[in-house]
Amino acid sequence: MNPKPFFQLDRVIHEKGRLPIMSLLAASPEMSFTELREQLSMTDGNLSVHIKTLQEAGFVSVTKTFQNRRPLTTCSLTAAGRKAFADYIDLLEQIVRQARDPK
Repeated sequence: MNPKPFFQLDRVIHEKGRLPIMSLLAASPEMSFTELREQLSMTDGNLSVHIKTLQEAGFVSVTKTFQNRRPLTTCSLTAAGRKAFADYIDLLEQIVRQARDPK
């Protein structure tokens, strides 16, 4: 088995707290911070740190607005985030194929 693909996995996305965030955002145009927190059962602080890391990598866009006079923070994947996630999934598929058919 060739270990090279493992070293090519994007470490920002691959971290166990960030991969589910990227997965949820890939399946939805945008999600509120509250929705992400509830879906992932994360604390505010933990989710904030992961979102900030993804934002700094250019993968996630964060928008702060108001809804019914209450603050609303929403997150969505950027174009770069969508591409990085698609590349990540493609690489995972390559690793799985290699594991299933070790030649």
